[in-house]
Amino acid sequence: MKVKICGITNWEDAKISCDAGADALGFVTYEKSPRFTSPVEIKKIIKKLPPFVVKTVLFVKAAPEFVNEVMAYTKADIAQIHFEADESFFEKLNCKYLKVVRAKEKKDIDKYAGEYRIVDAYVPEYGGSGKRLALEWFEERDNSKIILAGGLTPENVFEIGSYRFYGVDVSSGVESVPGKKDKRKVMKFIETVKK
Repeated sequence: MKVKICGITNWEDAKISCDAGADALGFVTYEKSPRFTSPVEIKKIIKKLPPFVVKTVLFVKAAPEFVNEVMAYTKADIAQIHFEADESFFEKLNCKYLKVVRAKEKKDIDKYAGEYRIVDAYVPEYGGSGKRLALEWFEERDNSKIILAGGLTPENVFEIGSYRFYGVDVSSGVESVPGKKDKRKVMKFIETVKK
């Protein structure tokens, strides 16, 4: 199972995550988030990263032109579109992207079925709140294209082992304070998932 550590705000946290075995790192461009990181900082961190780590940049209510500009400037790999957008929005993107489903009820998890997607718990503040989804929603179904997010921690991530998700995405669950990762939590989280 793939692991993405999201809400990276500094080089130390990026290095800790990579050293622990993270497959992907996420950077947040949403200014209202305590994990907001400017494109200039994101570019600086990405420049230092090892070659086989996927770099994602999260966007909330952004114009496609802004997404294209930031992605080209930072040289990130995937734009994470963390808001409702229509098909014309996606048609204007010049980069690889990942849609996010902010699930309020069970039927929401089938949105974009057939596509790789992040499924997160709906919260007004667009993620990072630690709110969990009901795992029973994912029983007896194919979850191989779902990256599960929302409320995952080193203590509870073992519970998802049998659901065969493509990956997991964690932010607040491995922090000491919002925007700062806790080395031990990051290491324990990744170790648990990879077992």
